[in-house]
Amino acid sequence: MTTTKEKIARQFTAALPFCSALGMRIDETGPGMAALSMPYDAKLVGNPDTGVVHGGAVSALLDSCAGTAVFLHPDGVMPTATIDLRVDYMRAAKPGERIHARAAVYHTTRTVAFVRASAWDDDADHPVATATGTFTFAQAQNEEVKP
Repeated sequence: MTTTKEKIARQFTAALPFCSALGMRIDETGPGMAALSMPYDAKLVGNPDTGVVHGGAVSALLDSCAGTAVFLHPDGVMPTATIDLRVDYMRAAKPGERIHARAAVYHTTRTVAFVRASAWDDDADHPVATATGTFTFAQAQNEEVKP
């Protein structure tokens, strides 16, 4: 069953020109997690000699995936913004392959969400890149019912 937050996340990602330009799509959602992917596109190549997708495109996918995971966290009440994102590149993505990313929120405070993410092409066991990040987070306030 798709939640209202999941529907909003899909509509939001589809409506963002940046995500649209990179061909991103949401493949999976859940509480505090998201999986996005983007197709190989010659317009995203960073090295014409090898055909390898530019690291900035991979970073953008990881950032968008992590932000979506934060938005989908059950305790969050509003959209988020990236505070910090560290990306470690492990290897070049294989030319012609779709790039996948998965992110999960592993800790929240009242104002910050902490996320881990990874990106891969055809081999999920050998990531193209991993990321850790912090994102703005507004925690839902539980209001006490007064008698």
